[in-house]
Amino acid sequence: MRTVIKGGLVCLPSDPTHLDIAVENGVITEIAENLDVGDDFLIDACGMVVVPGGIDPHTHMDLQQSPKYRACDTFLTGGIAAACGGTTTIIDHIAFGPPGCTLRQPLDVYWDLAKDCPIDYSFHGVLQHVDMDILDELGELIDAGFPSFKAYTTYGFPLMEAGLMPVLRVMRERAGLLTVHCESDVITNTLRRDLGAGEQEPIEHALTRPNIAEAMSVNMLLSIARAAGDAPAYIVHLSAHESLDQLRLARQEGQRNAYAETCTQYLTLTEDKFRGNADDAIQYIMAPPLRKEEDRAALWQGLHDGDIQVVATDHCPFMPDEKRAYAKDFRDCPGGVPGVEERMPLIFSEGVLAGRISLPDFVRVTSTNAAKIFGLYPKKGTLLPGSDADIVLIDPRREHTLTASDLHSTCGWTPYEGMTVRASIALTMLRGEVIAREGAFLGQRGYGQFLQRKRNVPYEDIVRC
Repeated sequence: MRTVIKGGLVCLPSDPTHLDIAVENGVITEIAENLDVGDDFLIDACGMVVVPGGIDPHTHMDLQQSPKYRACDTFLTGGIAAACGGTTTIIDHIAFGPPGCTLRQPLDVYWDLAKDCPIDYSFHGVLQHVDMDILDELGELIDAGFPSFKAYTTYGFPLMEAGLMPVLRVMRERAGLLTVHCESDVITNTLRRDLGAGEQEPIEHALTRPNIAEAMSVNMLLSIARAAGDAPAYIVHLSAHESLDQLRLARQEGQRNAYAETCTQYLTLTEDKFRGNADDAIQYIMAPPLRKEEDRAALWQGLHDGDIQVVATDHCPFMPDEKRAYAKDFRDCPGGVPGVEERMPLIFSEGVLAGRISLPDFVRVTSTNAAKIFGLYPKKGTLLPGSDADIVLIDPRREHTLTASDLHSTCGWTPYEGMTVRASIALTMLRGEVIAREGAFLGQRGYGQFLQRKRNVPYEDIVRC
């Protein structure tokens, strides 16, 4: 049966316009004024804003972060939360494998982990070491539909210039993309080692991972990418205003194929969260840490100006009791917060309705740009005939207060508790099926499909040059 979504403000790639959308066999078949409904199934979208299904390209479902701690949302529970929050596709950053493993080995673990996912999904590979075998395998996996891989400049397997340069060359030659967690391993580890007695409270987490640790690493990545022939590089969870300055400068000097993402938490929260009661403050441990108000303001400006392409979440929740155990010494606390359900309504409320970004910008940073950058466009990330019918209805008249009891993450906690959101996700559709309505999950376990990806959208069609 055909479905017609009627009367909404439809966010086309050009301009938002009041139109109707026809959906059949999982794809959009027609977008026009005054479509005849007849015997079709009708969805009344009057008063609603109609946007492409959200794409969150930075989640950590079921992540084994350490031998002791595993993220508490599975692909099923995290996928349910995503659906209720208007996200229809995730690209998950997978966990490290054993030292010396192939690129395929950690990927192979995730097929079983993701089998129950109720929304569409893909994976970023992860780089732990670099040699000729890894470089050959990297090219093979890019050709097989895994074009994006993640490297870290810190944690257990940091890659620096000698490892990044050959990887970036492969990315340039094979139409891949290197995503990088940018923090200086030397700065962060030295500052942590230098902590004295009584300097283990949550605020020290922010002080030992300062802005300069991120900005220095961002500068290094951009320099290596440029030396590798403007190789494609993507900065994950950019949080510091100095990092944004580095990115702007690189582009002003002619660098291309450099992309950046920030996350909901860095746009809506500040390091003041670390200064409260330690049992509460420890819940906000994440890396990079929450920053200052000047950083938060700079990130919004970066979205407005088109310098930052994507808003993701880095969704990686743990149970509150697991984190609370480290309230007196943050150093071994598992890092990460939930956010996959809160992202779309929060960014619409704090961005569009607050006048910080336009409605077309909202669509770009929550869906379209991720689809273009990571090789899903135009199947995903847009409302066009022939695209998957991944469609979200946002009600801009329905204000509500965020509280964990209304959300679906297993952790039962949200960093946005008590925040007023001036819009709600009224309906989420994935490939023509309504999978969530008014905060209730209506989808099916395992309905999500794995998405092979191929990057083919030019940089100039993504970043405002």
